[in-house]
Amino acid sequence: MSAPHLDVEEVEAANAAYYEAQESGDFERLTSLWLTPSDLGVDESYHDPADTGVISCVHPGWPVLTGRGEVLRSYALIMANTDYIQFFLTDTHVSVTGDTAVVTCTENILSGGPAPDDGDELGPLVGQLVVATNVFRRTADGWKLWSHHASPVLAETDEEEGEESPS
Repeated sequence: MSAPHLDVEEVEAANAAYYEAQESGDFERLTSLWLTPSDLGVDESYHDPADTGVISCVHPGWPVLTGRGEVLRSYALIMANTDYIQFFLTDTHVSVTGDTAVVTCTENILSGGPAPDDGDELGPLVGQLVVATNVFRRTADGWKLWSHHASPVLAETDEEEGEESPS
């Protein structure tokens, strides 16, 4: 197998690990998958790694978050308020150029929160369709997530605006 094929497989594995960490609620694992300033050769003794804007994230409907502090806080908040989440990825495409890789995919998300009456059961499950772009960078420790951008897919209506129904 050639090196480009190995790169694609490694990026696919890193992308899968990102979604698996979210599904299992493994915050430590998720944290380890994101790029750190030291991965880029930034001297952390002069720069606070929580404020260094080396990573970015846009969750559906959220503003852009930059730096490890903001990004990782957002995942802690999401994990604390989501009892169940599962991602079914479709339309996945991986492109690797040098030390940078871009993964585009459709996230078919099934999630549920706590029961309305604080019961032991999950609340109602909700489905959501999101398109995502994940950018990875090659490091000495493997491929690390540099940026995640996810946007909701708008639901199509039965009738396009301005079209008349057939008689």
